[in-house]
Amino acid sequence: MAMSDELRAIQERVEQGLAKARTLEALEQVRVASLGKKGSLTAIMRSMGRLPKEERPAMGQLANTVRANVEAAIGQRREQLAKAALEARISAEVADVTLPGRRLSHGTEHLISQIREEIEDIFVGLGYTVEDGPFVETTYYNFTALNAPEDHPSRSAQDTFYVVDNASKGKESHALGESDVLLRTQTSGVQVHVMEEKRPPIYMICPGTVFRPDTADANHLPQFTQVEGLVVDEGITFGDLKGTLDHLCREIFGQDRATRYRPHFFPFTEPSCEVDVSCGVCGGVGCRFCKNTGWLEILGCGMVDPNVFGYVGIDSERYSGFAFGIGVERVAALRYDLPDLRMLMTGDMRFLGQF
Repeated sequence: MAMSDELRAIQERVEQGLAKARTLEALEQVRVASLGKKGSLTAIMRSMGRLPKEERPAMGQLANTVRANVEAAIGQRREQLAKAALEARISAEVADVTLPGRRLSHGTEHLISQIREEIEDIFVGLGYTVEDGPFVETTYYNFTALNAPEDHPSRSAQDTFYVVDNASKGKESHALGESDVLLRTQTSGVQVHVMEEKRPPIYMICPGTVFRPDTADANHLPQFTQVEGLVVDEGITFGDLKGTLDHLCREIFGQDRATRYRPHFFPFTEPSCEVDVSCGVCGGVGCRFCKNTGWLEILGCGMVDPNVFGYVGIDSERYSGFAFGIGVERVAALRYDLPDLRMLMTGDMRFLGQF
């Protein structure tokens, strides 16, 4: 076959291939087959040197014309396929601009954070400072300096999240007092740190996360938020404690709520008591929510035991004080009549969005 016939045949095959190509990938295959390094048209262009000199000008002109026609046809088909692909994409992703837009919901603080900050605001308004401390504490600050002796039940290695070093791993149990570091079970250790660093008068609260080996149920959580308070000054009496906590309960639950103080035992306070607030569901008459007592337990408190002052070098003959502790999750449950504390931990926006 003469070279001129081959050139015309190549152009015809390219035109047929372009007509069949339905995608840009198929078009690329047609281009490579004719214009690629090993393409048919490229091979002919390279063989021009074997032609007689008198045939080269005419054949070269024909080859250039065919090449230009092939490149133009491929370019035109590429534009057609690209346009069709764009139209198909626009059709698939079409959006009705007349539809109302989707509004993003406004984020809010978690209910626990809201109540914690509310309690902080109450005490800051009374002139208290807000203190912080480590989550991982030593037994000295978590127990000993709070007048809890080594044989106190709260120090049991089976009941507390102790942090064990590598040498102790593998042991099934630990002797009493052997472990010296633990996840704090209360924020009271912060009070000891503050009393070591500052001299009275001290008016402070220490909110934060605490850890206890409780099985999660409707009334208990192994991790919860606690707010403890401490006052150390000259002439502090139980009347100051009662007035402060009455104010706290009314600010949180409402001005019409009554309080009740019941004797109790805490190793770091003497005398000690638990505080109840009147049931907001029945108004103190008695219902299922308050187990027909008319009261709901809310916090523990007491006058600071003089032995605690001895650990931090404060003169108990000159100074006195009171301390208290309240659980933020329990406040949320009592304030909003929540039947299960675990509801606060699920992250269910249908529930949390109500607050």
